[in-house]
Amino acid sequence: MEVKAKEPKLEKSLFSSLAVKMGFRYFMFRNLSSGIIDVYKGFEKCGDQKAAVLLDCGLGKTTIILRCLDRDEPAKPTLALEYTYGRRAKGHNTPKDIAHFWELGGGTSLLDLISIPITSDTLRTFSIVLVLDLSKPNDLWPTMENLLQATRSHVDKVLMKLGRTNSKAASEMRQKRWSNLQKEHPDRELIDPFPVPLVIIGSKYDIFQDFDSEKRKVICKTLRFVAHYYGASLMFTSKSEALLLKMRGVVNQLAFGIDKSKSICVDQNKPLFITAGLDSLCQIGRPPVPDNDIGKFHAHTPMELWKKVYEKLFPPKRISTLKDIQDPARDPQYVESDVDEMRIQKDQELEQYKKNASKSWKQIDLDS
Repeated sequence: MEVKAKEPKLEKSLFSSLAVKMGFRYFMFRNLSSGIIDVYKGFEKCGDQKAAVLLDCGLGKTTIILRCLDRDEPAKPTLALEYTYGRRAKGHNTPKDIAHFWELGGGTSLLDLISIPITSDTLRTFSIVLVLDLSKPNDLWPTMENLLQATRSHVDKVLMKLGRTNSKAASEMRQKRWSNLQKEHPDRELIDPFPVPLVIIGSKYDIFQDFDSEKRKVICKTLRFVAHYYGASLMFTSKSEALLLKMRGVVNQLAFGIDKSKSICVDQNKPLFITAGLDSLCQIGRPPVPDNDIGKFHAHTPMELWKKVYEKLFPPKRISTLKDIQDPARDPQYVESDVDEMRIQKDQELEQYKKNASKSWKQIDLDS
């Protein structure tokens, strides 16, 4: 496979216009643990094109992309929104499919950037892959909730905008979100599929598998419920070659349209692998709490009940966002000792300059 990389183009209007001219369609898939992956798919005169955008807090988005593109190189930290793409040949003397990957770094702090790849021109073929860090269960729910809510809010706005200009396409998208669930599925009236295809990947399973069995049970059942409720696929992965191959197959299905895997594993003592539409509330069971305690949670919806049960065992830690960090240069995730030391020195010099200038002006006032 031929693989190339480009610098990200962050100008929305330019990107959108180019996409329209080339006939691109888009996918977006996102990360549940600490990030998101977006994939867009499109068509060019010479062949199929697709793309992916990833958002996360150091959960291995880059590693996932590199594996999918057969690139043997060390992963580097993601800064803001980065872009790369790869090509895959369908067969002999046939046009190559192109996969475009957008990778969003910064976890929940840079969510506003998802508006760049997700537009009314690209929405119809987007998918979302959420990558969660299984080794940090206390961060898992709030991170997942923030990412899903922010993305869904933006997608809903774009879908409404699309409906004003192309009501047929918007209607088709609303119907398509039910495509993974059979019409006779018993949970069809009880779930709320995400407006675009969604895949949830739990990373660092090698650490998670050593957790206490009761903790693993709660995490597995909770993620199964969330994935099923949103009509998403769910899988756990680690550095294991076998799990990486499964993960690669799932991502390639989104990026290159290969057939979906119909295999399933719901055993909490093994890495979960559940394709969208193959799970059920009956199989998942009730939240892992005694029946006589459920009423004590005062939950108004099933999702709220699962959240409260989960956070009782794994109290959430405070997650900083850009609202907390007004100056991204002071964000601890971008620590750079040499640069930071020079910044401190220049800040001190600036403050001293301001003081001296203030004294000078005061002296001028007194003299006058």
